[in-house]
Amino acid sequence: MNEIAYLSLGSNLGNREQNLREAIRRASTLGRMVSVSSFYETEPVEFTDQPCFLNCVIALETTAEPAELMAELLRIEHEMGRQRVLKKGPRSIDIDILLFGDDVVNTPELTIPHPAMARRRFVLEPLAEIAPELRHPVAGKTVRELLAELPPGQTVKRR
Repeated sequence: MNEIAYLSLGSNLGNREQNLREAIRRASTLGRMVSVSSFYETEPVEFTDQPCFLNCVIALETTAEPAELMAELLRIEHEMGRQRVLKKGPRSIDIDILLFGDDVVNTPELTIPHPAMARRRFVLEPLAEIAPELRHPVAGKTVRELLAELPPGQTVKRR
C-alpha cells in the first residue's frame, strides 16, 4: 500500500546545496517524489559550535514499510559520506523520517512521528511550506498550528 512519507534533509558540510540535491535524487529512487520544499538556511541547535545548515523537507510516496525506508535512507547517508562521529555534530547529509502516513512507530530503532519535530523550526518551516494542513497523528495539530506555537528562537531563512 502506498503511503506518503515526509522526510527532513539537512547538510552543513561540503557543498550543502549539492548534498541536498543529491540526497533528493537518491531518495526519489525509493518511490514517487510528491513535493520538495524550498531550501532553508538554519542555525544549528543543541550542538551550536558548527556551521549553519541547509535544510528542506520532501514528501515521498512509497510502498516501503517504515523500517525498510529508514534502512534505505541510512544507506543513502552512508553512501554520501555521512560519518557519525559526534552526536548532533556536523554532517554531509542527514535524512530523518518525520511522518509516515498516519503511522505511529515506537521501536528501539525508529520513532515516528519524529520525536523532536514539533519543537524544531528548521523542520516545521519547510514542512509548512509543502503541507501546512498535515495533521500530526499524536499531537492532533496541523503543521501550521505547531509552527505558530513555537517560541521565538532559531533563525530559519528561505533561500
